Amino acid sequence: MTNQEILQIALQQSAYDCNCDPDDFLSAENKVVLSRKNEKARAYLSLPFECDLVSYGSNIVAQVSPRMKETVEWYIGKYAVEHCFESPNVIALNERLAEFDYKVCFMAEYFLPDINAVRELPCNYELRVLFPADFEEYYTDEWANALCKARKHLDKLAVGAFDHGKLAGLAGCSADCETMYQIGVDVLPEYRKQGIASAITSRLAMETMKLGKVPFYCAAWSNIKSVRNAIKCGFRPAWVELTAREKAFVDEMNRKETGET
Repeated sequence: MTNQEILQIALQQSAYDCNCDPDDFLSAENKVVLSRKNEKARAYLSLPFECDLVSYGSNIVAQVSPRMKETVEWYIGKYAVEHCFESPNVIALNERLAEFDYKVCFMAEYFLPDINAVRELPCNYELRVLFPADFEEYYTDEWANALCKARKHLDKLAVGAFDHGKLAGLAGCSADCETMYQIGVDVLPEYRKQGIASAITSRLAMETMKLGKVPFYCAAWSNIKSVRNAIKCGFRPAWVELTAREKAFVDEMNRKETGET
């Protein structure tokens, strides 16, 4: 695959996710569409969305419910594209969403591989390519970023770093859609800052592309460690996304984060 082919695959997937055409993301004009379920969308998306904004840099494609359409049109028409994904402007959106008992919830940056930059990186530990039967025992909290217990059937491939048989780091990829596999990474605290994350991520990206799938990587822009890992492994920023969810859903996530009951 070429970088252009990788981009086109990502644009097509975003079009499935957002109920629009791939070229809509490359327009100079914003676009608002009604959100609908699509069997080709990423498996973990809770479609239809009330409010979801996606940008590949040129514009914003917003998928909305009918009742949110006017509010979202106001928001993306009022502020510059890049400012719609950051404060203080996102606070203005959050205030308007309160009228519907919604809040801004997920905000993330997505990365695609640059085939000219992805390469195998060195590691002081043994690397093993793992398949579902090999990583069945690792569905535990310490490997929750690499593997997803709730969607085990989507976990297709992993790369582990082993220290004399002990798993020190694990990168796994999930078949979130037909053409693209998402990479997640975990490294045990005592093994961090040794290059393990970059070694297993880059190797997994290469193994994924051997299968004819596009690996992609997601990180919050505030997660500097994760973003650095993506860049080191040859991934480059591709698109950003902001999703609003029900106030009760967001509040529950915050309670779980702090351990409140």
